[in-house]
Amino acid sequence: MPKPPRHPTQNQLFRQSRLQLAVWYTGVMGAILTLLGLGVYRAIAHAHEITIDREIKSVADAVHDAIEANISSPAQLDQVSPQLLPDLCLSEEACTQPITGSPHHLQRTYQYDYYIRIVDPAGNLLASGGIRPAGLPLTAPSPPWQTLQDESGQEYHQVAIALESDSPQAWAYLLIGRSFEDFNRYLTSVRWSLLIGLLLALAVVTIASWWLSGLAMRPIYQSYNQIQQFTADAAHELRTPLAAIRATVESVLRLPELSEAEAQETLTVINRQSYRLTTLVSDLLLLSRLDSEQRPLIKKPCCLQDLLSDINEEMAAFAISEGITLAVDFHSPVPLTVLGDEEQLYRLVLNLVNNAITYTPAGGQVTLTLKHTQQQAVISVRDTGIGIAPDHQEKIFDRFYRVDAARSGQSGSSGLGLAIASAIAKAHGGSITATSQPDQGSTFLFTLPVSMQTSPLSFKKGRS
Repeated sequence: MPKPPRHPTQNQLFRQSRLQLAVWYTGVMGAILTLLGLGVYRAIAHAHEITIDREIKSVADAVHDAIEANISSPAQLDQVSPQLLPDLCLSEEACTQPITGSPHHLQRTYQYDYYIRIVDPAGNLLASGGIRPAGLPLTAPSPPWQTLQDESGQEYHQVAIALESDSPQAWAYLLIGRSFEDFNRYLTSVRWSLLIGLLLALAVVTIASWWLSGLAMRPIYQSYNQIQQFTADAAHELRTPLAAIRATVESVLRLPELSEAEAQETLTVINRQSYRLTTLVSDLLLLSRLDSEQRPLIKKPCCLQDLLSDINEEMAAFAISEGITLAVDFHSPVPLTVLGDEEQLYRLVLNLVNNAITYTPAGGQVTLTLKHTQQQAVISVRDTGIGIAPDHQEKIFDRFYRVDAARSGQSGSSGLGLAIASAIAKAHGGSITATSQPDQGSTFLFTLPVSMQTSPLSFKKGRS
């Protein structure tokens, strides 16, 4: 990860931004995990509650069927076999000791977990058995399912089933319920497990959030560093011609007299540096417009053969003065037409050719080639110059980057030519790449989508 800016105020701002992102990440993930934990808890509680209620209903049905098969009225309750309900006692009995007898298959099911109450239709207790919670209220048999609490606050679930004989009227109701103490203990353990898991997950999320916020801030760090570097480079480039103009003016002001030749020389220097400033400002404005897309491109059909021919004519004199052979090779038998801004495309290729001639020693050659492959127009600028070292090739399209700063300064290059070329290529939906070997020359490839329109006319001579 790139280092954040060194300025204390900016460092503090970036740290605060990263901290805010981390807090937001943690908060959002904490809320999601909390809701997920609540959902899991409710699902577990609901599933266990349904399971226990089914168990209560199963036990109640078994006891109900056993009673209805042997008893048909309240008067027969004292005739209940101890083998059927070994711990059942009538309401008027003290019920301090359960009835002894041979253990029934239902005894173990309900004796220590369930309470049994038999009430008449008016809700009066007729008999009871099983556990006898202290302070548990006696309720009417309606509704069938009820939740009760004893004097200690312990929760019980209860179901009521009618005891019927041959007559349609119920002669009594069977109330069977059980404690939810074990269920509540289980839910308590589930809550603690979820809480501990949530805290551990939040700890992991907090660490991950700090790391993710760092990743999220990385492009901002890079952009800020690039802006700082761009500002410093632009200031340096602007300061150089301004310093030259100022030094020239100050030296002239110190002279007691100024001859016509000296005035002419001074104006020439000022004019040259002013032109350099104007060019630099124009390049910066062009890059700014291309980056912000403030003004959409006005795309019109543009013949690439004509464009390359015009560049060849314009750069021929410069190539001859440098002792360079400039050649153009058209591999396409028909005119290639693209949709784009002709002035910007011209600027792009001109920058590539100018760089090729500048960095090619006398006696070398620069070749412009135009090919048509798979609906793509490919323009290559190949030279036999000094080449580019591998460690510089990834940076040559960066703004103000110059491989040979000393030579660039002598040639008046600002290091924006390839950056402008790359920006123009992207704005036209194309791409530009470079391959090079030191002392063996360089090749720049520029690709553009070809328009379906083709010009039936021959190539024009000269650029309008």
